[in-house]
Amino acid sequence: MPDTARGAAADAEPSPIPGSEPAPPTPEPPTGRPRTRTVLLAAGALVAVAAVVAGVLAARGSGSADRKSTTADGLPHTTVEVATAGCGSGWTHPRAGHQVFELHNTSSTAAEVYLTDVKTGAVHGEVEGLAPGTVRPLGVTLGNGSYAFKCLPDDGDAVTGPTVRITGSKVKSGPAAMPVTQQELIPPTLAYQKWIQARTVELARKTDVLRADVDRGDLAAARTAWLPAHLVYERMGAAYGTFGDSDGAINGTTAGLAGGLHDAGFTGFHRVEYGLWHGEPASGLRGPANQLAKDVHALESSWPSQRMDPSDTGLRAHEILENTVQFELTGRTDYGSGTNLATARANLDGTRVLLGFLSPLLKTRDAGFAGLGTWMDRAQHTLDGLDHSGRWTPLTRLTRPQREKVDADLGGLVERLADVAALTDVRRTA
Repeated sequence: MPDTARGAAADAEPSPIPGSEPAPPTPEPPTGRPRTRTVLLAAGALVAVAAVVAGVLAARGSGSADRKSTTADGLPHTTVEVATAGCGSGWTHPRAGHQVFELHNTSSTAAEVYLTDVKTGAVHGEVEGLAPGTVRPLGVTLGNGSYAFKCLPDDGDAVTGPTVRITGSKVKSGPAAMPVTQQELIPPTLAYQKWIQARTVELARKTDVLRADVDRGDLAAARTAWLPAHLVYERMGAAYGTFGDSDGAINGTTAGLAGGLHDAGFTGFHRVEYGLWHGEPASGLRGPANQLAKDVHALESSWPSQRMDPSDTGLRAHEILENTVQFELTGRTDYGSGTNLATARANLDGTRVLLGFLSPLLKTRDAGFAGLGTWMDRAQHTLDGLDHSGRWTPLTRLTRPQREKVDADLGGLVERLADVAALTDVRRTA
């Protein structure tokens, strides 16, 4: 669609968060195909994510014995029953401080378990996928207040256990988070969709420049045009799952393709990249460049009718840079341009945009949200130091200290973004 059709809303920027040099020909093509940018951690199974949320959603694990007193870890342990008829049974001697509840599922079906603040509904800890007959620990820190376990069997209604009160304590409760509802996630998701719509217009325009350069045989100009077009796509990372087959067509790799580089299924930006940086003549690149432009325009035309799932929005804020660390920082998506760090920077931009739309929900739920902005700035500063007026340092030319800094800053940021995924996980309430 033309630029004039976007409207002001499409270009509206979200609230801010606080706070290439061509490589020589690659001798071997990448062998790893990035996972389709859909849900990498299935909704409703955020065990790995929740384990790193500092007390907001307490760590999960495994346990085997019923314990009602202190153990080798020096913490009080209390066995609590998880069942429709006995949710929360066993918590008869409430105490303040850091402690562990051994959640024992005595029912015949798997269940989710939340420890909630009775007055506010905030969640102090949770365990998901607790199988029948199993015991798993839930570690929390509790101060004065009223608490209750909520048990949600897979095929039944939610049951709230008895209220337990703690009084007279000087201990402050650990972090807790108000559950996010599907309804609350709809406005930021719709705003993000409008932002993506504007990016599809930009993507089509820049891809057309790339196609025109290839068509007239000016491959030097095409190499210059390739990166700006590709980076527009890389900033759209939270929408990849809604793109469907278009993602593979526009940004797929050779992994899983029987014919490798010569497979008809190898299309899109990386197919054009390989040809541009490996001496392929314009006659061989016109078809792939034209197909890329067609696929981009098809995405631009179809996007207004697409609908993103609001329940995935927060998860994708974590997923974008998780994929970056796994695929861009390992060089698995480099087909000759040596611009993986530019891609990482674009992925960081995309994450920042999405967090901006989610910030009204996160500011009131995540005590570390301001610190997340600091980590975003740190990663950006590190990556920007490797951009030399548009000529990005290839991964293979990083010094050891540079490589360690990139890995540490991006890896640390991914860990902190796991909090966002867990805090915005839509939980059952009935």
